[in-house]
Amino acid sequence: METYQKTLSKIKHYQPQNEVEEKDKALILQAIKAFKKAIFKRETLPCHISASAIVLNYTYDKVLFAYHNIYQSYGWLGGHADGVYDLAYVAKKELKEESSLDDFKLLYDDFISLEVLNVDVHLKNNKIVPAHLHLNFTYAFLADEKASVKVKPDENSSIKWIPLDQLDDFVSEKKMIPIYNKILKRLNISSKKM
Repeated sequence: METYQKTLSKIKHYQPQNEVEEKDKALILQAIKAFKKAIFKRETLPCHISASAIVLNYTYDKVLFAYHNIYQSYGWLGGHADGVYDLAYVAKKELKEESSLDDFKLLYDDFISLEVLNVDVHLKNNKIVPAHLHLNFTYAFLADEKASVKVKPDENSSIKWIPLDQLDDFVSEKKMIPIYNKILKRLNISSKKM
């Protein structure tokens, strides 16, 4: 398990892909400076750290997405750090919990993308969760699209392999499309038909 200092060092040394990531990285570092280790707990508002998983099939032409009940959209798998500093571990744990997928491979040891995400006010377990920011770190995985997956009913109502050239048809949360495309670009994959 990674320590707070090791994760902080990885964040500081991360090379942003574009101007948006440069600004997001600066905001994340400011938030860490202000909140210290508390930033890794979901109770910390107005922002806290999360980790996500982009799961590709072996032919690199589909992603495993879940239909998230809160967002009413298909999207990546992931969740809150909840006090854990090892964000790769968090992404793996969330991938397993949200899909029941057991067999997958982490493509890179470090996160491949970071982003600051707006989360609107919503209900979770019949409690109001105020609007806040997720300071998110994305990890890439490979998995067999024939492997058994199943929903986690309290979080998602469908899980499926979506062809990359059909992301626009499944992702109703349109602000996420540029983020997914940025991640695919980092992986040298296009979501558009060749």
